Amino acid sequence: MTKNVSIFQRPAWVVVFAMTAAIAWGWAFPLIKVGFNAFGITTDMTGSKMLFAGIRFAAAGLIILSVARSSRRSFTTSKASDWWFILAFALMNTTLHYFFFYVGMSHSEGSRAAILNSLGTFLVVLLACACFKSDKLTPQKIVGCMVGFCGILALNIGGAESGQFTWLGDGMIILNALCGALSNLMTRGLSRRINVFVGTGYSLTIGGLLLIIPGLLWGGTLPHINALGIVCLLLLIAISAIGFALYNKLLSCNPVGRVAIFNSLIPIVGAVTSCLCLGETFHQKYVLAGGLAALGIYLINKRKN
Repeated sequence: MTKNVSIFQRPAWVVVFAMTAAIAWGWAFPLIKVGFNAFGITTDMTGSKMLFAGIRFAAAGLIILSVARSSRRSFTTSKASDWWFILAFALMNTTLHYFFFYVGMSHSEGSRAAILNSLGTFLVVLLACACFKSDKLTPQKIVGCMVGFCGILALNIGGAESGQFTWLGDGMIILNALCGALSNLMTRGLSRRINVFVGTGYSLTIGGLLLIIPGLLWGGTLPHINALGIVCLLLLIAISAIGFALYNKLLSCNPVGRVAIFNSLIPIVGAVTSCLCLGETFHQKYVLAGGLAALGIYLINKRKN
């Protein structure tokens, strides 16, 4: 019986793959900030941010599609109307998701954004309970979400010098988290319509192009092309290709909660690496906020539901 179980459903490999995706995404926070600085993209250059993001995701999508083609995965859909779902998934999973993310990142500290982004995990848990019979809302999940939300609120403890809520910073990251949660739920629908690796490749490529085109129309450029900027962009492309391919496959064949627990690593890795790489001030409240966010996700998943 064990031999017939997919490697993406075996507990040990679920841990390895989910941790790989989460740690990689945590590193994306400082890499984006460094990339912006290297290319000379300032906070008011919305078109350039969209171009930067679009290149990252379109390239990652093309890599995934190339790998899928070389491994002879099926590119066919169940029916022609499935392409509308794939387009909607691309808009939610890539275009809107990362438009909000990149705008928010340029108006917020990377460490703060990393912790706030964990809001998406709790939204996934609550929305999954509302949408799927296999995910039931239990007292354990309610307590976990309450603890996690307290962690998000803890970000706004203290005066202005320790960071406060802003619409262009925190507000955009919250919208990004909502888009991420919704696209997580849509992954199951994607896997029923097309091979999940192929669908992930299409969503990143299409979503990336839908960022590049308006980015160019809004005058987006990469003002100062240099080695550091290119290295950051290449690393971000690799993070997207590996992270999304692994994570979407895991979501397609495991309960959402079982995979989501590993997202507790993202705010921790993101906050620490942002402070180390960017020289940001590590406020004490980050320890409290990150700890509560991680604890909330742990409580939600500490035993099989």
